[in-house]
Amino acid sequence: MEITCKNCHQIYKGHYCNNCGQSAETHKINAHFLWHDIQHGLLHFDKGILYSLKQLFTRPGDSVREFIEGKRVRHFKPLSLVVVLATFYGFMYHYFHINLYPYNSDVSGINYYEFNEWMSTHFSWITIATIPIYTIGTFICFRKQGYNFVEFFVLNTFKASQRLFAHLLTFPLLYYFNGKPEITSFVKILYVIDVLLILWTNIQFFDRISRIKALYLSILSHLIFLIIFYTIAVIIVLIITKF
Repeated sequence: MEITCKNCHQIYKGHYCNNCGQSAETHKINAHFLWHDIQHGLLHFDKGILYSLKQLFTRPGDSVREFIEGKRVRHFKPLSLVVVLATFYGFMYHYFHINLYPYNSDVSGINYYEFNEWMSTHFSWITIATIPIYTIGTFICFRKQGYNFVEFFVLNTFKASQRLFAHLLTFPLLYYFNGKPEITSFVKILYVIDVLLILWTNIQFFDRISRIKALYLSILSHLIFLIIFYTIAVIIVLIITKF
């Protein structure tokens, strides 16, 4: 039986495309796919990092949608990409002693120096932990677009990698402002860049609706993320200050 490759559209027979090598069995992105990614993707590294990063900064929404639909052979595994970038960023953050709270040594019972150090050493896990929160907002706002929760999780995983790489590119500026009052303003600028990247990616990804609607739903999705994130953060701070 002839098969059309989902990656390069070559018509072939057999288990693998004779043009690009992608498997004929392209599984739907669901909980099984995610578990496979966790088991194997974190341990097996390939040459797809540069390709994935290039796609995330040239055609982010289109490339992620194509990945979900089956065009995956050249991409780096999404969770693996986040772990690699977040671990490297956390190492840089710790090695160069970046401190985002230079003027808050002990406020409201919180030792900001210890908190900053804890964030730098657990940065990859903190990044991964925020992805489900982003996904909840995306799922609520875009649930009618034909994707399941795990597919939204993959979308937000790629977006996390996109933001991490943007932070790595701007790290020299973060280091320059480290210990200076301007670091607070620079962090705010980074946040604006993050939001713009999210909006850009979503508008491309959700191409079945108008750009205005995609923009509106993306903003609403981000507001849901902020509400959930800060609610969790307040609960954690209350627990820490109590004990």
